[in-house]
Amino acid sequence: MTDSRIATARLGATGPEVGVQGLGCMGMSFAYGPSDADESRATLERALELGVTLYDTADAYGAGENEKFLSPFFRAHRDELVIATKFALAIHPDDPTRRIIRNDAPYIRQCVEASLKRLDVDVIDLYYMHRRDVNVPLEETVGVMAELVGEGKIKQLGLSEVTGEELRTAHAVHPIAAVQSEWSLFSRDIEAKVVPVARDLGVTLVPYSPLGRGFLTGSFAKAEDLTADDFRRQQPRYTGENAAANAALLDPIRTVAEAHGATLGQIALAWVQQRASVHGLPIVPIPGTRKPSRVEENTAATRIVLTEEELALLEPIAAKVSGDRYADMRFASAGRE
Repeated sequence: MTDSRIATARLGATGPEVGVQGLGCMGMSFAYGPSDADESRATLERALELGVTLYDTADAYGAGENEKFLSPFFRAHRDELVIATKFALAIHPDDPTRRIIRNDAPYIRQCVEASLKRLDVDVIDLYYMHRRDVNVPLEETVGVMAELVGEGKIKQLGLSEVTGEELRTAHAVHPIAAVQSEWSLFSRDIEAKVVPVARDLGVTLVPYSPLGRGFLTGSFAKAEDLTADDFRRQQPRYTGENAAANAALLDPIRTVAEAHGATLGQIALAWVQQRASVHGLPIVPIPGTRKPSRVEENTAATRIVLTEEELALLEPIAAKVSGDRYADMRFASAGRE
């Protein structure tokens, strides 16, 4: 495995240069079952060595625990990396097991102060609206975020799971550096409207779950393979008949992987990375992992170039996927387009 650092891309028109692949840190504290803290810390360090400089977290990941976990690493390497975190998913006042979406000004200000404290930094490099509260005008939400830029608490604005129209509306209030949405061989709904708008506005796409939450790597074949507390047990496409049908869709990926001497995950990532040239905009996927060896594998995928024939072989997969990516799609951009 080469130690060559990965290439870079810019976040938005005026944002920082970051590694062309970032790191999703959620699973180090939340959602994907037990994790080993020491191994996760080693993963963070290895990623930085390989040129990964965008690190993604959120206040909702483990109710702030993920931000706290990442804080020592961020402090040790503050000038070498870009910190991305998010607000919007609040605990339901009557049921701590449920989440509600809040985009109102008092809540945003409360969240940014809490994240700054947990992260132990003076400024957040990229601050996302995690989900859209349709009951709050987007202009108001982005207006408050813009005020936080003026106050020196955040540097760049990001949005997650917004529609193309919402992105245009937000960008008219304050430049948006990045849009984070699910994008993979299994999830391509954003290509219809979000991607063209992002390209027109000079916004960078940050695909999350580019490995289909691990399913595209072949690491699990159905939700029942996962621990009882694993978030993926709640996602329709990984359960029952959907999972069985979707497992069969990995065969073309295997064919391409064999031709490159690569893993399934590397081909899935290479496909996402190559969307940059296909669609003509910067793309910085954030695959999540808790193992240094997986970071090495994932970053190596940035150097794989798929042929036109291979892209054609992979093209039909998304249209054949069974099951939605969430049980409730109202809070994903595709549910509002």
